Amino acid sequence: MISQRVNPTTDADDVDRRAIALWEVGAFVFIMLAGSALHFAYELSNFWRPMAMFGSVNESTWEHLKLFFFPGLLFTLVQYAYVRERANNYWYGKALALLAVPVGVIGSFYFYLGIALPIYGRGFLWADIGTGAFGVLLGNLVAYRVLTRPPLAPSYRFIGIGLIGAMLAAMLVFTPYPPRMFLFENFYGYEYSGDFGILDDYEPYLVFR
Repeated sequence: MISQRVNPTTDADDVDRRAIALWEVGAFVFIMLAGSALHFAYELSNFWRPMAMFGSVNESTWEHLKLFFFPGLLFTLVQYAYVRERANNYWYGKALALLAVPVGVIGSFYFYLGIALPIYGRGFLWADIGTGAFGVLLGNLVAYRVLTRPPLAPSYRFIGIGLIGAMLAAMLVFTPYPPRMFLFENFYGYEYSGDFGILDDYEPYLVFR
């Protein structure tokens, strides 16, 4: 008799929803803390070029997306070892989560600035942090939803892995070779500076002197 299952993991009713939810809460906390640390990692490394791939090298929107992507990817790899037998559609779900984060961050960031800049002439640090938290939370919710749904076809695993690989390549390539568009332009002080990627002079931007 041919099985009707499309994925040899577990049915939707058998997934460990509590464990998955706890892991996603842990993912949110880890990504926010690690992302905050990565914001200063390039400066604290004395501008060590390899660290530029992971830490923020300017105040562009893109460079801040890296702060959430790499901790999210690391947590995804660790989480897999513990929940792969308790969840469905793991790689597809986590890929969609990693993709949902920048969508949430970019959407909420420019939405709030569209209101704040005309009224106050500037943005606010607490709101900037809030847009990051919103994006990460959106990713966690997407992950939980996909990991607890019925199994998808095995091809979705390869789609997920491909998406993660494409996002990783973009994160690594677009720091040294940023496209000349607003997402990649240094946005220091809520004003576009005309600078992209790794800057020639970091003296005006130093936090730890």
